[in-house]
Amino acid sequence: MTDLNDLSLSEVSDLLDAGEISAVELVEANLRAIEATEPVIHAYARILADEALAAAGRADAEIAAGDRRGPLHGVPIGIKDNIYTRGVVTESGSQVMAGFVPDYDATCVKNLKAVGAIIMGKVQCHEFALGSNAPPTRSPWNLDAYPGGSSIGSGAAVTSRSSFGALGTDTGGSIRVPSSINNLVGMKASFGRVSIYGVVPVAWSLDHVGPMTRRVKDNALLLAGMAGHDPKDPTSAKEPVPDYCADLEAGVAGLRIGVERDYFFYDGLQSEIRESVEAVIAEYQQLGAEIVEISLPELEITQDALFTIVLSECSTYHRKLIRESSDKYDPATRAIVQLGELVPATHYLAAQQARSLYHNAINSAFSAHRLNAMLWPTMPIATAPLDQLYATRADGYPDTPVGSMCHHTFNANLAGLPALTVPCGITSAGLPFGFQLTGRAFDEAMVYRIAYAYEREHDWHLRKAPAIEGL
Repeated sequence: MTDLNDLSLSEVSDLLDAGEISAVELVEANLRAIEATEPVIHAYARILADEALAAAGRADAEIAAGDRRGPLHGVPIGIKDNIYTRGVVTESGSQVMAGFVPDYDATCVKNLKAVGAIIMGKVQCHEFALGSNAPPTRSPWNLDAYPGGSSIGSGAAVTSRSSFGALGTDTGGSIRVPSSINNLVGMKASFGRVSIYGVVPVAWSLDHVGPMTRRVKDNALLLAGMAGHDPKDPTSAKEPVPDYCADLEAGVAGLRIGVERDYFFYDGLQSEIRESVEAVIAEYQQLGAEIVEISLPELEITQDALFTIVLSECSTYHRKLIRESSDKYDPATRAIVQLGELVPATHYLAAQQARSLYHNAINSAFSAHRLNAMLWPTMPIATAPLDQLYATRADGYPDTPVGSMCHHTFNANLAGLPALTVPCGITSAGLPFGFQLTGRAFDEAMVYRIAYAYEREHDWHLRKAPAIEGL
């Protein structure tokens, strides 16, 4: 029999539905993977073995009684450590929050528990999800390469087969970057689609929570389980949550997909990624989609605008903590937080105006060209060596390629549009990468449909990382 850990979330869900496996078996399988991989990978901040087994036992009893609540009932997942979990230490990767135990669940966690998902553990994240410190997590694809942040443990856990899916957060690419690096599917849904109540913020007007999985259908199921309006979150949208799988197999014939080349296919784009994404575009044409060349010169303002907003809003959240516990912050994180206090209000407002300009430009492009989605590489490079990522300048400030790695992802956060990364290749050095689909606001279903049309023609999702081969 195939190892349960090698099956996708949707596959084990179907087996649970048919009564062929139990939730306890799934948790035990994940625990075996954790035992085998954690000494090297360090995906988890804390493992909830006893709690997960107890929840699995309850799920099995409910399912046996004919009360299966949906496709996530009995399926183990990981939760990023900056997302509140009631009664479970949640430290956001920081000594500042050492030992902190929330007395309530983040709404996304509450929603997932309500549909029967099982929390396997809290997975590692960069300190306060800022991507500046060096967590112990390593890439299953290359132990000396960056595994992707700030949802660093989410990507590593799903790749290591120690969870069937995981929640990440994304302010400028922190779901899509580790997903691309780890050969995963990662969705940053429309702003407001998933509540951020109970999530330690980076920048409240840019933050998103989303799913990271091995397959497109898995991702759609996990998003459906966590999404929905939340009156506790002032940014939450009153949009109904559709069945994301209803038209998943409808194909792309007759759809229009926009491609912007000046910004995304620039000279810094790694040649192997360029060739593979061009092949993806050509394949969509062969499948019946119309490829539309578009121009978005406003993309040039997105990186500066996002950084300004992040610095300002981040320092606002931390202004009391940094004064009370500055010595507990990692020096690189502290530098970012303190830098935000130096950003003038006029610069913040100018960045918000730039954001509105870009938001209007991309939505106008969707309308003018009658587009169903836009497509480009998720990242300009596959990843970076760890020793480069955590380099510092002589003055102690970080000198890393993170900005370059997120060059292609910032814009979707500014626009608040859904953006999904899908695996599409592995470099000659053995490093995975993906392409990114951006859709119209609250049209995640269309993005999933287009992504699935590509995925079902390929086996990227079946490839296993070298560090877990044979386990």
